[in-house]
Amino acid sequence: MTERRIVIAGTGSGVGKTTLTIGLMAALKKMGLTVQGFKCGPDYIDPSYHTAVTKRNSRNLDSWMLTKDLVLDIFSHGSQGADISIIEGVMGFFDGKNPETNEGSTAEISMNTKSPVLLVVNCESMARSAAAIVKGFQLFAEGPKIVAVIANKVGSDGHFQLVKTAIEQECHVPVIGYLKRELDIEIPERHLGLIPSMERGELGSFFDKLGTLVSETVDIEKLLELAVAEPLEVSRKSSIFEKQRENLVKVAVAKDSAFNFYYPENLEIMEAKGIEIVYFSPLADEEVPEDVDGLYIGGGFPEEFAQDLACNLKAKQSVKQAIENGLPALAECGGFMYLTKFIETTDKKKHEMAGVISGSIQMQTKLAALGYREINGQNANFILEDLSARGHEFHYSIFKAVEEDVPYAYETKGMRGVSKEGYLLHNLSAGYTHFHFASCPEMVENWIRKCLENRGKRYE
Repeated sequence: MTERRIVIAGTGSGVGKTTLTIGLMAALKKMGLTVQGFKCGPDYIDPSYHTAVTKRNSRNLDSWMLTKDLVLDIFSHGSQGADISIIEGVMGFFDGKNPETNEGSTAEISMNTKSPVLLVVNCESMARSAAAIVKGFQLFAEGPKIVAVIANKVGSDGHFQLVKTAIEQECHVPVIGYLKRELDIEIPERHLGLIPSMERGELGSFFDKLGTLVSETVDIEKLLELAVAEPLEVSRKSSIFEKQRENLVKVAVAKDSAFNFYYPENLEIMEAKGIEIVYFSPLADEEVPEDVDGLYIGGGFPEEFAQDLACNLKAKQSVKQAIENGLPALAECGGFMYLTKFIETTDKKKHEMAGVISGSIQMQTKLAALGYREINGQNANFILEDLSARGHEFHYSIFKAVEEDVPYAYETKGMRGVSKEGYLLHNLSAGYTHFHFASCPEMVENWIRKCLENRGKRYE
């Protein structure tokens, strides 16, 4: 069977990778193909668009948080049944965890998955110089396979022909299309990037228009030809997705427009290890389901829905009572914010949250934290104990503690050194850090063990 996969890489952030990726997915779907989306690096928002257009869960491929075997396991699992896999890059092609290596970069993912690469170049205000940029990316490192170029921010068809001629003559790769400088279509953005697809409502007409625009200026048939790649050899013996046992416990997972930052693998690892997931919506004022043994509140944008969340008294009281009663709970970033006394938005308005954690959240216009994290537990953290996991932080808010001696949940190590963060209370482990459970599946075993212990205490 012919396998097709291609990496959409950029010379840097903001060159149009996401717009092109979504447009290509929409164009390929129009042709009747089954398309699977992937995103390099830690990101929840771009994959939400992939999922919305392809109708298949988009997945993250991260070569710093996860081993090569795990990356290939996720890729193989996600691409089953797809006619073509589209892998959207992160930042510039060679940008990753370390400026001295390809670690964690799109280039490394392209090599690990043996995928052809389509390089997106911002050609605004240049012609022949675009060839120098492409040549630099070709010569910079051995291993990546750049098979074609897309010119972005092109002023006219004449401008495209100048760029195309220069690149094809000097770099010997085809330039298979372009995107106009003015695409006549807008993808709304805010501080963390694009507005998540869940908040956009019905996106069918948006995808249809973008797919049509991309089809008009990109040679899709050539793309399909260049995307043909050798089959990957992946060991299926130790897949993280294989069901290991029947369900032992139930865990409530908050999922709605305010809380939707979850790696699909986190939820699938939970299920594989014996957790039955029950979803509920704090934004719809739904209470924590009565018969659950644990609680997981992921990240998202609670600040964008702060007024509604503040008014939803049933949901807040239910979450507070469940945690105070000892329900083993994990809260990440937006979930952590929701559990504090209040969120103060940038307009200086205070919105009361669940009030489990002493302290409050203050939104700000500048970035507070961004980057990968190595995570260790603090203060006898039940979910990590003596384990180490990997994840990332990305937020524009700060936590203002009430106590001087904060019961920190984690010690995290990033580019700027080691710091303590989060909050530990009852059987709650909360903080800004987003975990990737595949980096440390044992933490899910610890969670299950604590759920069973707590259930035993409840029913004595």
